[in-house]
This record gives sequence, C-alpha cells and structure tokens, in this order.
Amino acid sequence: MTASGPPPRSAKIVLVTPEGALIGSLPPVPVATPWWQDIEPVIEAVRAHHGVEITVLRLLQGAEPAPPGGEVTYLAETGAMAATEPWDGVLTEHPLRLAYARPGGPARDLAWAVDALAREGLAIDAAPIQVRTWNLSSLWRLGAGGRTFWLKVTPPFMAYEGAVLEALAGAPVPSLIAHDGARILMPEIPGEDCYEARGPILFRMIDLFVGLQSRWVGRTDALLALGVNDWRTRSLVAAIEATFERNADDLGAPDRDTLSRFLGALGERFEAVAACGLPDTLVHGDFSPGNLRSDGEALTLIDWGDSGVGHPLLDQSAFLGRVPAEDVPELKGHWHEAWRRVAPGSDPARASDLLAPVGLLRQAVVFQGFLDGIEPSERPYHGADPADRLSRAADLIRYEARGRSFA
Repeated sequence: MTASGPPPRSAKIVLVTPEGALIGSLPPVPVATPWWQDIEPVIEAVRAHHGVEITVLRLLQGAEPAPPGGEVTYLAETGAMAATEPWDGVLTEHPLRLAYARPGGPARDLAWAVDALAREGLAIDAAPIQVRTWNLSSLWRLGAGGRTFWLKVTPPFMAYEGAVLEALAGAPVPSLIAHDGARILMPEIPGEDCYEARGPILFRMIDLFVGLQSRWVGRTDALLALGVNDWRTRSLVAAIEATFERNADDLGAPDRDTLSRFLGALGERFEAVAACGLPDTLVHGDFSPGNLRSDGEALTLIDWGDSGVGHPLLDQSAFLGRVPAEDVPELKGHWHEAWRRVAPGSDPARASDLLAPVGLLRQAVVFQGFLDGIEPSERPYHGADPADRLSRAADLIRYEARGRSFA
C-alpha cells in the first residue's frame, strides 16, 4: 500500500481464441483500479491502448504475492485479429478450473442469460459488460428492454446461492429472473453498496437481518436441503479443528499454543453458548455493510454465497469488524435487544462474548474452503487469509483471558 492507498495496477494480457488456441500476449497497460478481480477497467484499458475487444477468463499470475496492485497477467479470449508479442508461458489444464474461466465459458453463460430474458419477453439492447471475474464469481451487466440486469455465475461450492434467493423470495434480498445451478440472473438493485455506512442505517441493517433470521428459526432442515453450509456446533467444531491443523505451521508459536488450548475447551464453550438460549437459524456468512445496498430508503442484503445454518450471532464478527470501533458497543446492545425480543429469556450478550473468537475461526474455515476449491493460480486472492483469521482469533482469545473466563 502507498501512503494514499493501494498501489496502481497494470494488466498484461495473454490472448487465446474462443477455441483455446494461443495467440500471444499484449504489453501491459495501466488500469484505473488496483483490485485484481475488477475486470471492467481492464477491458477498457486494453480497448483504449490496443484496440482489441477481449473477455477475461482468469488470473495467470501477479507480480505481487497478493492483491491489490502491481502487474497482473490475465488470460483472455478474443475473436479479433491482434498484434501480439510471443508468450513463452504454458497453459496447463487443472481439474478445479471453473467453467467461466475456460474459453467459450462466458459465451455459454451469456447465451443462457439471453434465453432467460427472452422467456420474459426481453431482448438484449446493449453490449454485455464484463464487470468482474475471479475464483468466487463471474459478474456481467446486461441491458434489455431499457433496464439493467446482472448475470452472476459462482463456483460449485457456492452454487446454492440461486436456490437460497428463491427460498428467500419476498425478503429484502435480490429478486430473481432465473437461476440454473451456478448461474443467477437478477434485475438491477437501485442504490449504492453501503461500505461506508455510518449512523442510523447500521441499526436498520441489524433489524433487517434479525427479522430475516427470525423467520427461519425451526426451519433449518429446509435450508440445509438447499445445500448451504452446516455451521451448527458439531460440524463447525470439526471444521475449525481441521483448519487449525492445516495452517498451524503458518502460525507463530504463541498463536499455536493459544489456539490449541482454546480448541481443547471448545466443546465446553459451545455448551455455554447453547445455555444462552438462542436457536440455530439462517447465517448469511458475510453479513457486513458492504453487502447491503441502499437507495436512500430500502435496504437489500446481497451475496448469499457463504450462507449456512448455525448460531444467529456467528455473523457479528464480520459486521462489527467493518464499522467504527466507537459505534460497536451501541450496535451490539441494539443487536442483543433485538434477539431478546425474538427469544425471550435468552442471553444474547453472553452468547456474543462467547462466540467472538469463534466467529473469526469460522471465517478461517471459509477461506480454507475457498483455497480447497480453486486452482493454484487463483490462490493469491486468499492464500494468507486462513492463518490471518486464526491469528486474529488468538489475539482475541488472549484479550478475553485478561478479563474473565467464559465459565
């Protein structure tokens, strides 16, 4: 990072035909944004500098060990003639390669979306725009009938998202035009993403989410049938233990010791959590201000690809970690009061304290799942994340130990 923000990005493009035959490479071009998965400005830069229309397929490598910024090399397809340089790299196959990362894959996704719109009596009236592609999604903006639509395609380990949105129909979530496996077609959601949200809107977000979760209490079997993650106690404990074992060598000795002791008593901690009286329900998985959109009035909770079933306060760590620290106590108090109304006699405040490090450990599990489901060239996006979340959890456990025991 520079003093003023992330370092700039440049993009080198290796070109193939829609059939996958290597054409060559284009010299690097400067890109307006530093985020590697942000593809629309890459396409604009290649068009401006080289006069070539491309569809980006996947990341090949980055000069930096992790995003953002630096020189990034992408594989892209084109049906145009292009003045390229020789490229001496090798394009190899990998069993975890995503369908949209293969030549012809994006075209097949777009054809499905065009057909789905046609069934609604809508015809494409603008060139589709590739907005993002990486190991967690392919995202396209489409124009049809004077309106804007979004085509999202997920990896197999998130392919339940469309089914989840269908099950949540009528709630403050994205509506569906169609979904098919990993493909989701949605109308534009008015407004802006709420990354920088402050003040009263944060309380509204909590109320929205608790209200949504409360409607799924007692219906966890229906959610699990959709294929979502199982974050209930037994499954979550096993996943946390496995993630710790796989990443232990990347942790310092103090963190390893702290987490080993913590995991040894994790069963007792979950017994204490259960005694707080809150039921398992829907877990968003990444409930944070940036995953809500607002038009100034309505709020919509987006990106359900990490969703699951588990304790309702597992989502607190992601949300509270992205708001001003001085606001956290009041937001937590509001959150806990909302759950006391849903579950009279429960103790959300105590459950929240008990689950604070568990929430970070669950995030480590999620990131490990990403790494397990993606090919090696995409792993810089998440390579350091499991150990990072484990280390943060260890810090929080030590901080807790300086206060009072959960017992």
